[in-house]
Amino acid sequence: MNRMPSKEQVEYIRERYPAGTRLVLHAMEDPQAPPPGTGGTVVYVDDAGQIGVRWDSGSSLALIPGVDSFSRESAQEKNKLRRPQGAER
Repeated sequence: MNRMPSKEQVEYIRERYPAGTRLVLHAMEDPQAPPPGTGGTVVYVDDAGQIGVRWDSGSSLALIPGVDSFSRESAQEKNKLRRPQGAER
């Protein structure tokens, strides 16, 4: 997004990416960006429509929809993170 998104656009982003949503980064235009393929968890969506993410690498850079490339984590990727049933803690 090259301009400030409308309230409706921000609301759409908030509905699509609520806190706790898992994402996978494909590309980010930032020299401090985590590497492509890094997973992260949505923490918030601000009034500018930027998606605040806590990246698994420890970074906390926000995504800019329409500029950065990312997707929701697939069910297969989510299952990799789950502990197998019967596994001891």
